[in-house]
Amino acid sequence: MAEFDYFVVFAEMRTGSNFLESNINAFDGMACHGEAYNPSFVGYPMGSKTLCVSLEDRNEDPFRILEKVKAADGLNGFRYFNDHDPRVFDPVMSDRRCAKIILTRNPVESYVSWKIAKSTGQWKLTDVKRLREDTISFNADEFRDHINKLQAFQVRLLNTLQKSGQTAFYVDYEDLQDVGVMNGMAAFLGIDERLEALDKSLKKQNPSALSDKVENFAEMEAALTRLDRFNLNRTPNFEPRRGPAVPSYIAAPVSRLMFMPIKSGPIDVVKNWLAGLDDAQPADLASKFTQKSLRQWKRQMPGHRSFAVVRHPVARAHAAFCSKILSTKKGSFIEIRNVLRNQFKLPIPAAYPDPSYGADEHRTAFLAYLKFIKSNLGGQTAMRVDAHWATQTQALQGFAEYASPDLILREDRLEEDLAILASQVGKTTMPAVPAQTDQHADMLNDIYDAEIESAVYDVYQRDYIALGYGPYA
Repeated sequence: MAEFDYFVVFAEMRTGSNFLESNINAFDGMACHGEAYNPSFVGYPMGSKTLCVSLEDRNEDPFRILEKVKAADGLNGFRYFNDHDPRVFDPVMSDRRCAKIILTRNPVESYVSWKIAKSTGQWKLTDVKRLREDTISFNADEFRDHINKLQAFQVRLLNTLQKSGQTAFYVDYEDLQDVGVMNGMAAFLGIDERLEALDKSLKKQNPSALSDKVENFAEMEAALTRLDRFNLNRTPNFEPRRGPAVPSYIAAPVSRLMFMPIKSGPIDVVKNWLAGLDDAQPADLASKFTQKSLRQWKRQMPGHRSFAVVRHPVARAHAAFCSKILSTKKGSFIEIRNVLRNQFKLPIPAAYPDPSYGADEHRTAFLAYLKFIKSNLGGQTAMRVDAHWATQTQALQGFAEYASPDLILREDRLEEDLAILASQVGKTTMPAVPAQTDQHADMLNDIYDAEIESAVYDVYQRDYIALGYGPYA
């Protein structure tokens, strides 16, 4: 009896997963069906169905494809990335009849390759005569986000395998050129066939050195020397396990205060106050901490205080909707926005602002958004649960993986709470706090009613109860 019924290739964008798939498909007894659980498509970008299952069918029942994969002739599987439908992750990982293949790549290489592909629009190459080349600018903050997502997913994979007593077949990007490794993978999967040579139909797109592909290479080198928490070649082991929010912490330039931001809260208001407390500018604030540098800061700041600020669930849900979904400005979630408009029929304009989008339209769209968020937080959609709309209770629990904040302040009494905080570190004066700390409050006040309160409570009941909130009005 075969050991496995199907397989999953756990990979990321620009790790060589297309090349690995082409070589898996070179074996007569195996078939890989692309990104079966990509939120934007099923299988392949231009495809409408995988194993006769459409995107709409998959969103309604994610396990339909899984059953088709198991039932197909031979040994079948698919590729799965960190932002794919989360509903299938736990069932797949707990299934010992599922073979796990984990593909990794030097994260700097994958980041640069991803940036070039975004710039050129060329994600696969079969003819070198059609190669599109470009150089990119390294962005340290963007890379940090990239590496944090990879790290979190790889550690989750590793922990799940360890706790369930399973193992996976690990493949590095460089191994993809070794036919012996491909044949070893086949042996791991229980396939008797062996390849004589690799499928070379896909070409390496950017074979030149990193220094030739990155415009600000020296700046990149300097940024990477500060990221001393990982081994670039071994993704599963490159950082000690930690709470994912540590790099978001913000410290005052001089005072012994550490702000632990909760997304979609009054972050800019607090940052301005924190800088003003030391007669400084927001650019002078300390940030981008690692666990090591945070420990150093705490040792150097005896009597320090850390704090978080919570916002009423109605105001926070509305702020997340306005800034990340309704908006089309830089910093908004354009891809998620497009999926919500096209697949979930969220009634928002193609671009915002739009003169035809008034208060009535805004109220309807916000209620539709809340309906989606309820499903999303309940694990019923293919979208990631983003920190901007995850519960504040969950954010605070995440902080506790490293250390809980000393104080939890409230936006609706921020000036009084900040005064208490300032006095605890010896301050007798402090900057003024704006009367209006929510830039979207006027839009919310135009549409707020009992129905909106009820809809938000239905989604964020946990925050209402844990944080003691009553109605927004």
